Amino acid sequence: MSDIFLGLGGNGENQSLALSRANRHGLIAGATGTGKTVTLQGLAESFSANGVPVFVADVKGDLSGIAMPGSPTFKHADKLEGRAKELGMEDYTYSDNPVVFWDLFGEQGHPIRTTITEMGPLLLARLLDLNDTQEGVLQIVFKHADENGLLLLDFGDLQSLLQWAHENSKELSGVYGNVSKQSVGAIQRQLLSFEAQGADHFFGEPALEIDDFLMTDENGRGHVNVLAADTLMRSPKLYATFLLWLLAELFETLPEVGDPEKPKLVFFFDEAHLLFDDAPKALQEKIEQVVRLIRSKGVGVFFVTQNPIDIPEEVAGQLGNRVQHALRAFTKRDQRAIKAAAETFRINDDLDTEEVITELKVGEALVSTLDEEGAPTVVQRTLIKPPRSRLGPLTKKERAIIQSISPFEGKYDETVDRQSAEEVLAQKTKDAVETAEEVAEKGEAEVAKRPRKTKSMWEKAISRGTKVAAGGMAGAAAAAVLGKKSRSNPMKSGIKSAAGSIATDLAGPIAGRFVRNLIGGLMR
Repeated sequence: MSDIFLGLGGNGENQSLALSRANRHGLIAGATGTGKTVTLQGLAESFSANGVPVFVADVKGDLSGIAMPGSPTFKHADKLEGRAKELGMEDYTYSDNPVVFWDLFGEQGHPIRTTITEMGPLLLARLLDLNDTQEGVLQIVFKHADENGLLLLDFGDLQSLLQWAHENSKELSGVYGNVSKQSVGAIQRQLLSFEAQGADHFFGEPALEIDDFLMTDENGRGHVNVLAADTLMRSPKLYATFLLWLLAELFETLPEVGDPEKPKLVFFFDEAHLLFDDAPKALQEKIEQVVRLIRSKGVGVFFVTQNPIDIPEEVAGQLGNRVQHALRAFTKRDQRAIKAAAETFRINDDLDTEEVITELKVGEALVSTLDEEGAPTVVQRTLIKPPRSRLGPLTKKERAIIQSISPFEGKYDETVDRQSAEEVLAQKTKDAVETAEEVAEKGEAEVAKRPRKTKSMWEKAISRGTKVAAGGMAGAAAAAVLGKKSRSNPMKSGIKSAAGSIATDLAGPIAGRFVRNLIGGLMR
């Protein structure tokens, strides 16, 4: 199959989405209760059936039902089956989908984590609502960590380094420029506030391996990765920044493929306006850049929002596949949105698009997609197909059963706390106190004769390196530093263990500046 059936147009023709054009991005818009979630669910299960993995945020908690087949006993089953019959879907049967549940807080799915280093100072500054001066200080803290081999993995690492920066602000100022205690203190306060919102769950290890979002099941169906976002939505800035980070990770990790026969992954941004609310112009420009460039990586991005004017024009201009549900003209802003939405479609002489947008029934939408030549099709009033999976949430028991058979069961569920900036700085403080006591007792000259209390990064690397063959060690170390695929646990056994540990030590000064996500890198 080369396309996905969307529904039946008013002209009697099937409206479809070409798989080869699904990486040209899309928009699903409409007022509350007009059918956006049903459209999203139907699209997601169709992509999965065609072997395309999907990532979708479950904002309201009702998308989890995509993991289970629908049922004739469902209270709206007669409407779904009636619509399928009206659309001529003779093969319509209820079916489930291969779903993997994720949750930043680890409560309703596998935890998703990244490290402080990989998030980078730009996105952290946005998360923490820092001003330009404070962001500059955060950049300096990151640079100091890079140059001194201090791994920033979790909140504890960043807090420890900020505390050190507060106590050594004069030393930092002498090297990097002005670092005031007031600015460091402001960052510390914002970090504590943000931690209280639960953001600390997102930072640490094992960090997400992005390839785990790109898998298919034994039947060739793409995994539907469902992010439980109902709790996450209470921290909208964390939600938006997480989604932007994920896009950047995908861009950084995936190879160039141009326009493939079908996407490698389709990404649904629900409540998409949160990505752009209060975002500085520089950040909006980078969002536009990532959305434009990620197409060549075979990733399709669909923005889901109530009002199409929530999407900046520079981004909206890249959304070639559009499903517009009903809009209501209650305010002048609503009227502008209706006019703007109508003007984005290729004109249909038999359809007053602006008027029809306000008349669409639940389950109807205006549809225009890109054809095989990449040109937008004429807009058609379309009755959208019903999904085959359950409409509505899973029970806790059902979710637990699906979670227990997940291919990633046990991989991400337990936190790994390896040596990083927090432990290094704590050890240095302990060493300094003990050395001061020794100097007072024995004298500086005598103390200077003994070896240093804590091995340097290079001494530790050499010590570990003697346990493995040099050639194998070098190759594994390079993979651990640059490849990201062993981030979840680089301490397993043999060569991988030693090389992974060396990579840990080298990651700060050597790889930190290069492995940071695309957005942070572009904005530094």
